[in-house]
Amino acid sequence: MSKPAELRELNEEQLMFTLKQAQKELFELQFQSATEKLDTPSRKQLLRREIARIKTIQRERSQPAEVQA
Repeated sequence: MSKPAELRELNEEQLMFTLKQAQKELFELQFQSATEKLDTPSRKQLLRREIARIKTIQRERSQPAEVQA
């Protein structure tokens, strides 16, 4: 799990890659959860939080562009 400061240092492409990777892992964990083969249920919550952090950072970056327009 990445800290917000670490995520803010990434450029837009790296941030998108990290987001897609986290979403893919979350999907796989949800699939494991449905089949009752999930080893660490807390990992799902951590991934949801990381996805939310990434989306928040993306929104923060797009916000100044919207204010100027």
